[in-house]
Amino acid sequence: MPSDFHLDTLDRRILSLLLKDARMPFVEVARNCRVSGAAIHQRVARLTEAGVIEGSQFRLSPKGLGYMTCAFIGIQVNLTATSTHQEVFNKIREIPEIVECHHISGKYSLLVKIYTFNNEHLKQVIVERIQSIPEITFTETFISLEAGFQRELPVIS
Repeated sequence: MPSDFHLDTLDRRILSLLLKDARMPFVEVARNCRVSGAAIHQRVARLTEAGVIEGSQFRLSPKGLGYMTCAFIGIQVNLTATSTHQEVFNKIREIPEIVECHHISGKYSLLVKIYTFNNEHLKQVIVERIQSIPEITFTETFISLEAGFQRELPVIS
């Protein structure tokens, strides 16, 4: 984001409305903000260009797709003389059940979020796909019993 970029009251109002309903037509956003539709288009384009808005997408429900188990896995990586973190990261990226991968500090090198159909499927992915990567020396799995909440960051200036 440019260092001189500043969210004003209208920007915050637009973002708040679109966070509640990303499919809200710009005409309706304009009506709620008491400005023209063209002004909303310009503001959204400016917010996107500044990196405040990152695309727009549908969010799929993992449970709706049959993925009943969510887990987080801490992964220790021990590089060999011929391997790199990027190569390990690329192997992890190839596992479709893994939806997030973070490089972290502390006991683990990576922390991944994974969705599987059930615990048996989770075990299969861990043993056959993750632990079969030679540079991975240890994993620790935390099964999520329930997501308490998930939200976007608050829109503040």
